[in-house]
Amino acid sequence: MWQTDQEEPAQQQKLAESENAAAAAAQNSNNKMSWGTDLWDQFDNLSLHTNRGIDVLDKYANFLRDRVAIETEYAGKLRRLVKNYQPKKKEEEDNEFTSRQAFRNLLKEVGDLAGQREVVSETLQLQIIQGVTLLSKTLREDRKKCLNDGTVLQQTLSAQLSSLERAKRNYDKAYRDSEKAVENHKKADMDFNLSRAEVERYKNIMTSKIQQSDDAKNEYANQLQKTNNLQQQHYGTLLPAVFNRLQELDEKRTRGIREFIIGAADVESSVAPIIARCMEGIVKAGESINEQEDSLKVIERYQSGFQPPADIPFEDLSKMDSSIATQSNYSSVTYNHLTIKGTISGPKFKKPRGGILNSIFGSNKEDFSDLPPNQQRKKLQAKIAELQHKVDQETNTRDGLMKMKIVYEANSSLGNPMTVEGQLNESEHELEKLKNDLKKYQGYLDKANQLQVVNNSPQSNRNQLQNGHRTSRHSNGSASADDHNDGDDQPDDAGSLSSSASPESGLGTSHTSLPGSGQGSANENAMGEETCYETEVELLQPLGTCRALYPFEATSEGSIPMNEGEELQVIENDQGDGWTRVRRANNSNGWDEGFVPTSYIECTLFA
Repeated sequence: MWQTDQEEPAQQQKLAESENAAAAAAQNSNNKMSWGTDLWDQFDNLSLHTNRGIDVLDKYANFLRDRVAIETEYAGKLRRLVKNYQPKKKEEEDNEFTSRQAFRNLLKEVGDLAGQREVVSETLQLQIIQGVTLLSKTLREDRKKCLNDGTVLQQTLSAQLSSLERAKRNYDKAYRDSEKAVENHKKADMDFNLSRAEVERYKNIMTSKIQQSDDAKNEYANQLQKTNNLQQQHYGTLLPAVFNRLQELDEKRTRGIREFIIGAADVESSVAPIIARCMEGIVKAGESINEQEDSLKVIERYQSGFQPPADIPFEDLSKMDSSIATQSNYSSVTYNHLTIKGTISGPKFKKPRGGILNSIFGSNKEDFSDLPPNQQRKKLQAKIAELQHKVDQETNTRDGLMKMKIVYEANSSLGNPMTVEGQLNESEHELEKLKNDLKKYQGYLDKANQLQVVNNSPQSNRNQLQNGHRTSRHSNGSASADDHNDGDDQPDDAGSLSSSASPESGLGTSHTSLPGSGQGSANENAMGEETCYETEVELLQPLGTCRALYPFEATSEGSIPMNEGEELQVIENDQGDGWTRVRRANNSNGWDEGFVPTSYIECTLFA
């Protein structure tokens, strides 16, 4: 009994010390916000809060996925829209008008807009969504581990509290048993009717119960000390560490949402300057429309070159015999019919399905003599420019093969020169064929220019008034069967045409001439064609200038290289194939012409 009474103050002192230590720890932690100290008893709520926080992160990731899907769909629909409204091949001839060019430029800018929306979609997918998904996965794994550690700590503490409770019950039972044994011994000792042996038995029972009580008390004290130590460690160190880890995870999740939202905005902002440039391009495309220039191009396209019909002379039938009057009347009617048909109503020409060089006027003849004069000359000039370009290309090919052959002959280890011989012969044959075609079409152009001079002369106008058949011949831009036969039966005339197309005449051989423009011969200048030729050259002046945005290496046939920032002249707009024809001055042969990618240059067209 005395020992038991002495040990109780010691246990109470230990409990008081533990409480004071916990209070001191709590006081020290008041200066710093911490889940481990401030929320020491909110394990379940913290578990629920962190789970909801990660759910918010997943919800933001789903929002981004839906937005990426919208961006992708929007970009795809923009691209389909641009594709659906691209000029058809049969509309290529209308691309020379500024309104059509502006619309094509607008489509290009809208296509670039679609590209920027695709950039936003791809960047959000690769950078933001993947980052959010990875963060969410990491947080869930770390949270699960923290909660498992906290659960283990809670179970350990609960087990220790259960042990303490059992030890306390055992001590309480042993203490009551010892007190009862002491009471029984006292009664037995005072009872004189009991033998000495009976009293001694009660004494032994008392001693045993007192020993059991002391053991239970010591066990209770030990369990209490262990419980207090574990509880202090649990709430002071172990569980706060778990809660602080949960706090770090939650702050990491919150900080991640902030960074991802800002990052998504930065992705949008990064394409904003390019989108602004697209808007500027659209405005610039609208400002480039020139109604007067388009009107002049309509005149250039459809002008036939015919003279308006002259006044119909009065025919006094009383001064003619009946046969002459009938014939004259027939001639007049024929004249009126053909002239009006050739100038006002005109035959409806079928639009060609060919390339860029074909205009709205179709032709079934090699020399385009079935077209109006102006259109005939334009067709011939375009054909000559095309052939000249092919001649230049084939000449370069032949020269390259010749150099290769010379190298192979000088050093047979590099290759067999006979392997180049066949290609060289084929190139020579093709070059000769192209030169003959070029000379032929130059002759056609000389003849067309001569006919134009004759038709515009006063004598030609008088002949038209006097001869209805001759007027109809010239009004539809082609000669009659008799005139063709006359021209074919004159070899001297053909020879003069070939002579006028020779390199000495300067026709079709100078790199300084504009592509598609014809050059008259000396005979034509003598006949007054110089003024007409100057007019044609003026119509084929450069369309504007351009500046190279990026360097370009000429790797395909017909293209020319350019350096970044280089200024060039635009001589043919992009016809929908992504290439623009340009030229530059050089020190050797006057001009270099060729095609460059439209996306590599910034064009400024003349008003």
